[in-house]
Amino acid sequence: MTNKTWGGRFKKSLDSGVNQFNASLSFDHVLFDQDINGSQVHVKQLAKQKILTEAECQGIYSALEEIRTEIKQGQYSFNERDEEDIHMFIEQLLIQKIGDLGKKLHTGRSRNDQVALDLRLYTRDKGCLINELLTRLIVCLDDLTSKHQQDLMPGYTHLQQAQPVALGAYFNAYQCMFSRDKSRLEDWFKRMNYSPLGAGALAGSTLPLDREWVAESLGFAGIIPNTLDAVSDRDFVIELCSVAAMIMMHLSRLCEDLILWSTQEFNFVTLDDAFATGSSLMPNKKNPDVPELIRGKSGRVYGHLMAILTVMKGLPLAYNKDMQEDKEGLFDTINTIIVCLQMITPFLQSLTFNTPLMRTKAQSGYLDATAILESLVMKGMPFRDAHHQVGAWIAEAIEKQCSLNELLKGG
Repeated sequence: MTNKTWGGRFKKSLDSGVNQFNASLSFDHVLFDQDINGSQVHVKQLAKQKILTEAECQGIYSALEEIRTEIKQGQYSFNERDEEDIHMFIEQLLIQKIGDLGKKLHTGRSRNDQVALDLRLYTRDKGCLINELLTRLIVCLDDLTSKHQQDLMPGYTHLQQAQPVALGAYFNAYQCMFSRDKSRLEDWFKRMNYSPLGAGALAGSTLPLDREWVAESLGFAGIIPNTLDAVSDRDFVIELCSVAAMIMMHLSRLCEDLILWSTQEFNFVTLDDAFATGSSLMPNKKNPDVPELIRGKSGRVYGHLMAILTVMKGLPLAYNKDMQEDKEGLFDTINTIIVCLQMITPFLQSLTFNTPLMRTKAQSGYLDATAILESLVMKGMPFRDAHHQVGAWIAEAIEKQCSLNELLKGG
């Protein structure tokens, strides 16, 4: 018989290769804090419902707190353990500490609802941090908007000069985009913040569990009423990854502009030495590594979103081992977006904008053409005729190498 906790019906030990292939402790150990939080509330519930005594509850609760402290102190190497996942790791440590009493922890619970709970607690914690970092970025962009309200620059379409805009309006555009991202994140929170614990493997439990009490104790808005749904869906993971991909898309676009603006050809922005790097060969180089890395990291976040969508596609209800593949991409997505948001705000604050050159560029290149067109329209000329007329004037001005105003004044 295998020594696994689930091994009662097996006659052979698990193949060592299968054991390694099946294990997730090397990456899901990051859930230890949430796993212990969930277990402590779960064991309190068992005592509340008279399934455990108060003394048993206190013994398990205190031992779990000791385990939390030991993990935080680095007393365990997750790569050297034989346990399948963080749930079994903590349970085995508990049994080693308090003996058979530790075997009562899992009463009324499956790893299916346990991991679903851990993931909701983890994404909730990280979602709050992402929301805080987004708020800091939005405040930074608001400051830049106010600071540069009167600073003109060329606006671009197709990377060609189009019309004059305020540099402040540019930053306000991104402020609006990230504000919508923040709203999406907050909407996700409202849908995610429900407890799956008590759903068991898929069909609940015959024990008199109090799911509502557990949900309230863990700060959830309520329970997921359908137990099949509670353990079998990862839409909250997919939705968070989707919001993260949207944020990274906006960051990537912002960074692309700043990379271009920092070139000698544009010269609209000067990078602070503290946020730039050099070349191992060319001593003249000052490279925009921070925005380039943020731009590049957007791709890995997109990839993780596609991966989890593909993992979940076509899975029958309820839980399937495929769903173990939801974690590594999620963890990397969260870590990536946090570090990118942590970097972008101080990077923006460090930049020096060449506003005199921006204004000069905004006043050249026929960027006033649309305003002249609309002035003709206001005088009664049909729009298409006005468009054709101004286009002809631009062609003439290019030939004479003068501005539109100079051409029209000369005429």
